[in-house]
Amino acid sequence: MSEPILIWGAGAIGGTLGAYWARAGIPVLLVDIVPEHVEACRTRGLAISGPVEAFTQVVPAATPAELSGRYSRIVLAVKAGATEAALAALKPHLAEDGFVLSAQNGLNELAIARAVGEQRTMGCFVNFGADWLGPGEILYGNRGATVVGELDGSKSERVVEMHRLMEMFEPDAILTDNIFGYLWGKLAYGAMLFATALTDDSMSANFSDPERLPVWLALGREVGAVAAKRGVTSLGFGNFDPMVFAPGRPEGPQIETIRWLADYTSQTAKTHSGIWRDLAVRKRKTEVDPQIGVIATLGREVGIAAPAIETLVALIHDIEDGRRPMAFETLKVLIDQCRSASTTA
Repeated sequence: MSEPILIWGAGAIGGTLGAYWARAGIPVLLVDIVPEHVEACRTRGLAISGPVEAFTQVVPAATPAELSGRYSRIVLAVKAGATEAALAALKPHLAEDGFVLSAQNGLNELAIARAVGEQRTMGCFVNFGADWLGPGEILYGNRGATVVGELDGSKSERVVEMHRLMEMFEPDAILTDNIFGYLWGKLAYGAMLFATALTDDSMSANFSDPERLPVWLALGREVGAVAAKRGVTSLGFGNFDPMVFAPGRPEGPQIETIRWLADYTSQTAKTHSGIWRDLAVRKRKTEVDPQIGVIATLGREVGIAAPAIETLVALIHDIEDGRRPMAFETLKVLIDQCRSASTTA
């Protein structure tokens, strides 16, 4: 197929995928709202750096205003909070028989399906570490799980083809019939990453600290409870098995999972999460509401409370709005709440 894959959002995830595909000879067109980034990608090239691999690849790119035509394959890779605006802008460019693949964090497939229809939506789970450093520069910090799947679990020709393309980027890419299982599994990890961003400490330092353990356990269990109530069988990555946090599961394997996360996050050049970078470096709002707040909302729909998640969302907003610092004292609010809840349970 000579028609390019349209990647809407050329940041950490979309830019990395686009650079790898373009280098492999796959026609790609990046779309991004940052004119300087677009110009860098299509002129001097998109520079991928880090321990995995370093190279520079010129990739065709355009701003939304410059884009014309319709495309059969659109990879949506914007921040979760920008999903609705991006969908409104890209919808006129989606071919009638085309689809949108969500290479994002969270449950954005639900919003995409509402906007363009379930039949024109494809699910994707990505867990590699990357950061957008500036125009034409992306840090690829570590390899990670990459999974694609149709929302209904079918093994269609188009999902088989997207899996083949994903294998060009990540040789261990998975084709699944349970994409929502992977997405819910990452929500447990994602909630924990948001909590690590309450301080300036690295992800590994947070997961290694015994005093902070009640937070990781509480967040994992709340996501596990909501997923179970909604009939989801969560799937993980590496040695991270979100099902250890399902209702009624023993604490031992949960603690071992957190120990594994401490080790896993110590082996990447990306020492802090993208959430931390949003707060500490880029000084902008995070994706906390569409990515994490949605868990509490979905929990309320099925009668499951998520007090730790609700407190975490509030603390992130406090940092965003300047009411609290990024410091241990902010995380301590959540630690104390989770410890108190565990002793009264």
